[in-house]
Amino acid sequence: MPGFTLNRVPAVAVGPGRVNDIGADVTRLTGGPASVLLVGDPGLAALGITGQVETALSAGGHRVVRFEDFASDPAETAVSAGAVMGWENKAQVVVGLGGGSALDTAKMIAAMAVADRPVEDYRLAATPLPERRVRMICVPTTAGTGSETTAVSVLSSPDHAKYWYWGDALKPDFVILDPVLSVGLPAPLTAATGVDALVHAMEAATNRGANPGNDVYAFAAIRLAVGHLPTAVSDPGNLDARTRMLLAASSAGVAIDNAGTALAHNVGHALGSLMPIHHGRAVAIGMSATLPWVIEGNREAFARVAEAFGLDTVDALPDRFRALLDELGIDMSLPRAVDAATLATSMGAPENAAMLSATVRDAMPADLETLAEAVLVTTRQSSEAA
Repeated sequence: MPGFTLNRVPAVAVGPGRVNDIGADVTRLTGGPASVLLVGDPGLAALGITGQVETALSAGGHRVVRFEDFASDPAETAVSAGAVMGWENKAQVVVGLGGGSALDTAKMIAAMAVADRPVEDYRLAATPLPERRVRMICVPTTAGTGSETTAVSVLSSPDHAKYWYWGDALKPDFVILDPVLSVGLPAPLTAATGVDALVHAMEAATNRGANPGNDVYAFAAIRLAVGHLPTAVSDPGNLDARTRMLLAASSAGVAIDNAGTALAHNVGHALGSLMPIHHGRAVAIGMSATLPWVIEGNREAFARVAEAFGLDTVDALPDRFRALLDELGIDMSLPRAVDAATLATSMGAPENAAMLSATVRDAMPADLETLAEAVLVTTRQSSEAA
């Protein structure tokens, strides 16, 4: 067995209603009453979730200021505004509450609140993030990106390109997985975010960064997602399924924190830079379209993925994956027309290069256009079937 190194995993607390103890968690981090910047998904306020967390923090003796001025696919400018708010309020703790967009935003705000450079200077780790940052707690309300266990954030530039930011400063101090917070998530979003977690795990188990230690997290996440995502979608109040999907997403987050993603995420990010499309749907399209091609670069690893799906042969995996997407009701259409050459160019862009190079099967420029056409065929077939 070759040697390997695994990154640290934040402390994690799991359980229904666990978020109500967050005030005590902040006190343990700071030693007493603290100034807290609560970075909450804007949609959670109307559901009462942001207020619930704010009340729990205030009951613990902490002063709370909310930051909710950001959107899905959060912008660098939103992080800059949040960092200013954190600095002005002398925030000692940043709490991220929501899906991947909220957590990515909160993580970068915690780092930028003490930074002396503009956000864009840290794109693709061109400049190391500050070693010191504000303490951080992440509370996911979706089981998807696994951002709560990664040292990565993804932000959009003014021209809508998606950039990766990474460094240990983005790894949270503490994570709360409370399934009650995800119960109100609509079925299409439960499905799309859950597929994102599944694709994370599949890619971490099969790309160039895969290793036996990390496989423990990746394959556990695959089994959890395949076994419990359909129930979480069809029976949204099932707290056991919701809990296990939160564990799938956080485990898949650990897996990509160590191994990264690959071709399906390359496609997903390329699509996201060209049109408004939910990330989970984008990577579902990417995996479905490219899986037959990418399997040939690492049949042994994908055979283990097929086994985790409950299959006897790796060649059955593409059809089984697509059948799962159909069962979950994933919308495989594109909101905007795009040609294969444009998509291929975006797939080959510098900000998407790491995901491409992590894929075990090398993709030449001609392959990118072939793969882009496969993506468009997949989406056209979905539209025709509808």
